[in-house]
Amino acid sequence: MYNQPTPPPYNGYHSSQSEAVQTTSAVMKRVYFKMFLGLLVTAFISLFCSTSMSYMSFMATHSWFYWGLFIAELVIVFTLSARLTKMSSMSATLLFYVFAAINGMALAPIFIVYTATSIAKTFFICAGTFGAMSIYGYFTTQDLTKWGNFLIYALFGLIIASVVNIFTKSSGLSWIISIAGVLIFVGLTAWDTQKIKQMAQYTPASYVGHLATIGALSLYLDFINLFLYLLRFFGNSRD
Repeated sequence: MYNQPTPPPYNGYHSSQSEAVQTTSAVMKRVYFKMFLGLLVTAFISLFCSTSMSYMSFMATHSWFYWGLFIAELVIVFTLSARLTKMSSMSATLLFYVFAAINGMALAPIFIVYTATSIAKTFFICAGTFGAMSIYGYFTTQDLTKWGNFLIYALFGLIIASVVNIFTKSSGLSWIISIAGVLIFVGLTAWDTQKIKQMAQYTPASYVGHLATIGALSLYLDFINLFLYLLRFFGNSRD
């Protein structure tokens, strides 16, 4: 899910430092803009679906539908990661927004489970945390590669623990998973930002749109997952 496509071979063109900085800045602006639009699509679709009693009732009584949405999301992520360079920039961008819309449909229940106030509060906490770590990842001179590799392994462990807890239903393990999830995605936000920045420095102009899309997807996933784990701490149930 977090694998970035391999950047195209370096073409031998050496830009000046100022040109490299300008190019990187332009790419990052496109990444954040696409990510922001993706979050808006998810938020509006999710809120709209949560107001439809027929949709929520259908989702609650047909578990296969939720799993269908989840599988569709996985297919889109793997398609973008594996075939990014073989599709047009417009097609990749459209696929990203389709993913954001499907994710909005899957996240609709949170508006039923949690109060609107606690969701808004968690969103702003998430935005502040995400922004701080993304800024750190962009400006730090420290190589975060080892950090990122460790976090990927930790993410796999988190997924396994989450699957196990579906059957054990341990409240203690649930809290450990939630804390670990926050820490992992806080770290991944910084690592993904640095990774996108490094790729942008050597990306030809013809590939910029593709990089902006896959970069937006990576940071979008970091934001959404961080938000969901934070919601376990700051979300107030409607009950």
